[in-house]
Amino acid sequence: MNNKGVILLSGGLDSLVSLASARLKYDIKLALTFDYGQRALEDEINSASEICRFYNIEHRVIKLPFLGQISNSALNKDDKNLEFETLGKDSMKAVWVPNRNGLFLNVGASYCDAFGYGVLIFGANKEEAETFSDNSLEFCKKLEDCFKYSTLNGVKVIAPLAGLLKHEIINLAVELGVDLSLLKSCYNGTKDEKSHCGTCESCKRLKNAILQSEHKDLIKLFF
Repeated sequence: MNNKGVILLSGGLDSLVSLASARLKYDIKLALTFDYGQRALEDEINSASEICRFYNIEHRVIKLPFLGQISNSALNKDDKNLEFETLGKDSMKAVWVPNRNGLFLNVGASYCDAFGYGVLIFGANKEEAETFSDNSLEFCKKLEDCFKYSTLNGVKVIAPLAGLLKHEIINLAVELGVDLSLLKSCYNGTKDEKSHCGTCESCKRLKNAILQSEHKDLIKLFF
């Protein structure tokens, strides 16, 4: 397996820390951010672009207009509520985009296949895998099995955070010296450099992670 690769980069916590961790072992050549009509598109592109400039990685934005057209997710619909008291199946269903991660990984594998890269980096994590089935290690392994048939070089799916909960990801980020000011995790698309809404599914996970981590003072960086 060659160690050159592509990373799926939304600009959020998981993709940023996955990049910082994976680059210690792999030569990441390209980052892909996806435009599927999400509210936070501008923030995601700006954050991912800044991260790529920091790490000197090529960045491309892939447009998938059809995904936004068929999605009824609160991530795409401005008239849908993104504020959640608790996290779980209800919040998961509200922000579910049809086969989103499956599609993203297949696009990423296409780029790997085209350029002869051996690895595809994905920010799956243990915490979200509890409610989002497409964040599980099993999901990654199943897609990797498919890539043995659908790519010439049998692209490997690498999920550096698959065994970690969110607060453990915060601890790892600090251990690796990651500049967390680069990330933007808010689903609402606040279009403010530091502000996060604090109530959407992604913000609540980030807030809980910081408060459960060894670095609670980071809370003022985002909220």
